[in-house]
Amino acid sequence: MANESRANREQWNTRLGLVLAVAGSAIGLGNFLRFPVQAADNGGGAFMIPYLIAFFVIGIPLMWVEWAIGRFGGSRGHGTTPAIFSALTNNNQAMRILGVLGIWLPLVVAIYYLYIESWTLGYALHFLLGSMPDLPSTAQVTPSAYLKPFRDFLASYVGAGGSYSNGTFYMTYLFFTATFIANAVILYRGVSGGIERFAKVAMPVLFALAIVLFVRVLLLKTQNGSSIEGLNFLWKPDLHALRDPKVWIAAAGQIFFTLSVGFGMIVTYTSYMKKDQDIVLTGLSAASLNNITEVILGGSIAIPAAVAFFGVAGAVTIAHSGAFDLGFVSLSAVFSSMPAGRVLGFLWFFLLFFAGLTSSVSLMQPVIAFFEDEFSWSRSRAVLVTCAFIFVSAQMVIFWDKSIDEMDFWAGTIGIVLFGFIELILFMWAFGGIKAWHEINRGAVFKVPKVFFYIMRYVTPLYLLVLLGSFAIYSLPSIISEKGWQIWVPRLYLIGLFGLLVVLVLISNGRKRNSGA
Repeated sequence: MANESRANREQWNTRLGLVLAVAGSAIGLGNFLRFPVQAADNGGGAFMIPYLIAFFVIGIPLMWVEWAIGRFGGSRGHGTTPAIFSALTNNNQAMRILGVLGIWLPLVVAIYYLYIESWTLGYALHFLLGSMPDLPSTAQVTPSAYLKPFRDFLASYVGAGGSYSNGTFYMTYLFFTATFIANAVILYRGVSGGIERFAKVAMPVLFALAIVLFVRVLLLKTQNGSSIEGLNFLWKPDLHALRDPKVWIAAAGQIFFTLSVGFGMIVTYTSYMKKDQDIVLTGLSAASLNNITEVILGGSIAIPAAVAFFGVAGAVTIAHSGAFDLGFVSLSAVFSSMPAGRVLGFLWFFLLFFAGLTSSVSLMQPVIAFFEDEFSWSRSRAVLVTCAFIFVSAQMVIFWDKSIDEMDFWAGTIGIVLFGFIELILFMWAFGGIKAWHEINRGAVFKVPKVFFYIMRYVTPLYLLVLLGSFAIYSLPSIISEKGWQIWVPRLYLIGLFGLLVVLVLISNGRKRNSGA
């Protein structure tokens, strides 16, 4: 029956398509917005020390574990973690329920990520049409005053403060709908015909746009500074920052975010691999492509451009205000101030849109795979139901304050670390360390160095356990004690969504038992 189920599942057509698709799932807004802010806020060049340690101790081990889990599940006709966790533990029903996290996490992130992704499309077209705010007329203004028109525009664009009745927000909703339809069309066309084909086009376009902007930013020089000073600021090491535990936690969090490990979507993507296809070199290629993009291109556009226009002090203030302020406010002002700024602004936000689109389709695929594999639904029906649910759920994100923050914290921050820890314990301990090691190396072009066996089995789980323990002791009590209906409504929604998925998993398992599958 497993062979029959596998025969009916799609597969990637080419290894290149798989690498580009997985790299595309990881290369997103976090590479071009979140990473430079994290680096600037956490010691500049010194941040690369815990970042690289986390990459080798957390990122690479988890990446290989998720690729192995996904390929293992795909060989048995499953592409999502409830069924795969059960298969890894001889049909343990508790593990099946725990595996629901691998559907819940990407679904929750997709609900708010699609809305943020649509901002980039809207901004790109606003730049192209010349409908961005005018610059202040006075030449000698403070950075805050200089940025005010663009902050006001962002607030109006996203309906902050309840300003949903203006023309700008109507356009915002239109761009959200267009973004949603673009994702649905790609997903409807299937794994090889939609996701893989799109990745083969989108990724080269993304790199071309990033390189054009990278070169242009390197040439920036104003009376306030230059992009070279920006690079010096970003990468000048502040070794004193390494004494702060928050820097190490930030580096680990960035690795999770940038490699898309702990979300469950890599497991789904790799379930469409051939049974004995190499995962060691292929996985390493996808991870390396992502991190090179993040460090070299992501770290060389936003912050250096901000330093060139606002000086180091102004860029520090901007970095402290977060990725949204950097990407949508400061960079909008920067490009609006430059010759050919309309074109450059369009290229910047179109780059972000393509990066977001390659990630959002991967976030939606696990739910679709669940309906296809466990309920035997057609691709069209699975895509229709999934997209309809996400569209309706996204209305809460659009019209309800605090929803994005709550969803991002529980799913996009702490949830992925917890799930990564669960995957490691399940695969390297419950499934068995030796079996897991053979599964990772099966069909490999080259064998994983033996040291990674001990890293995966002992070091990485301990590292994640320390992170989770620190969070539980120092942060969780104050978070749980937060009051207010605006906070608890999205929290109750997240709890209800998890419960709904548990019910669906139990129903699917019952159906398969009754059918003798």
